Amino acid sequence: MSTNNRQRLASGRRWVVKIGSALLTADGQGLDHVAMAGWVRQMVVLQQAGVELVLVSSGAVAEGMVRMGLKARPDAVHELQACAAIGQMGLVQVYESHFRDHGVKAAQILLTHDDLSDRQRYLNSRNTLRTLIEWKVLPVINENDTVATDEIRFGDNDTLAALVANLIDADTLVILTDQEGMFDRDPRNDPDAVLLPEVQAMDERLLAMAGGGGLLGRGGMITKVRAARLAARSGCATVIASGRGDNILGRLRHAEVLGTLLLPEQDRLVARKQWLAAHLQHAGRVVIDAGAVHALRQGGRSLLPVGVKSVEGSFARGEIVACVDERGAQVAVGLVNYSAEEAQRIAGQPSEKIESLLGYVDGAELMHRDNLVLT
Repeated sequence: MSTNNRQRLASGRRWVVKIGSALLTADGQGLDHVAMAGWVRQMVVLQQAGVELVLVSSGAVAEGMVRMGLKARPDAVHELQACAAIGQMGLVQVYESHFRDHGVKAAQILLTHDDLSDRQRYLNSRNTLRTLIEWKVLPVINENDTVATDEIRFGDNDTLAALVANLIDADTLVILTDQEGMFDRDPRNDPDAVLLPEVQAMDERLLAMAGGGGLLGRGGMITKVRAARLAARSGCATVIASGRGDNILGRLRHAEVLGTLLLPEQDRLVARKQWLAAHLQHAGRVVIDAGAVHALRQGGRSLLPVGVKSVEGSFARGEIVACVDERGAQVAVGLVNYSAEEAQRIAGQPSEKIESLLGYVDGAELMHRDNLVLT
C-alpha cells in the first residue's frame, strides 16, 4: 500500500462527505443529535483548514419513518415521498443548529437525476454550488425524494454523492457508513473476511465482493463500490469508512490508514481533459487573436472574451466549442460559459463589461482553463 496515495487526502482541496441513514438515525432510533454534532464539528475544522466541503446527507426518509412510527421502509412511492417531506424538516433543523453553533452558514439543496442530466440545470447546479463554496457556505445535499419518481430518482445517496463529486470536480469522496470499510467477503456472514485498505476503484472483482443493503437505506456496499467507480471517472478518490470512529474526518485528512481507499486510474484534471479531448464533434467555434493563443498555449490561462475575434455556429452554454486562430488552425476545445449569441455580444470586450452587455455575468471567462484542453 502506498503512503503517497493516503497523502493525497491530506492535499485534496475539495471533499464531498456522504453520511448514510443507519449512522444518522442510530439504526432507526431517530436522528442521532450527538453523532451529528460530532460530524459537523469535524467538517468545520476541515473547512477552517482550507478544505472546500459539500455534505451529502441521507436520513430524511428514515427520520420520517421514525416520526410516523413505521418499522419498515414503505414500498409505495407516495408514502416514501411523504416520509421524506416529514423527515427533511428535522434533518435540516439539526444541521442548521449545529453549523450555526460554530458560526458556519449552511445551505440546503435537493436534487433529482433530471437536474444533473439536463445541461442547463447541470450548469446551474454547478455554478450555485461553486458560489456557495466560494462564500464559505457549507451545502447540505439530499435527493429530492418528495418529488422524485422511479424514472428520475438516484436510487441511493451513494450515487448522488458520486455525481456531486463529478459536478464540483472534487478530489475526494468520503462515504461514512456503519461498516469499517470494504471487505473481501461480507463480514456479517464470514468472520474471516479481510478489510481491504486500498484498491483500484475500477477493479471488476470489487463488484463480486460487495454485499447487500440494510433496512433503512436503499444502498449497501455494492452501491458504494459503484459510486466509487463513478467518481473515479473524473479522477476523484473515494474512501469508505466507519462514521462511528473518533474524529474520522480529521484522521483521514492526516493520512491515517482507515477504511478502504478506492483509487482512480487518473488524477482529476487529466481525466477531465481527456474527456474533453475525446469529443470530435464541436457545437461551434470561436476565432481568437494571437494574444489569446499565447495565453492558452504558453500561459495555461482561461479564454477571456477580450481575446475573441468572432463566433461561428449555434451553441448553448455548456456545449463543447473549438478555439481556432485567425488562420483557422485549431488551438483548443472546451466548455463554454455563454451561448453563441451571448458570446457574439461580449466578443472583444473586457470581462468587467459582461454584466452591462448581457444583464448578468456567469463567469469572467468564456472558457475556464479547467474546462479547456489544448489540441
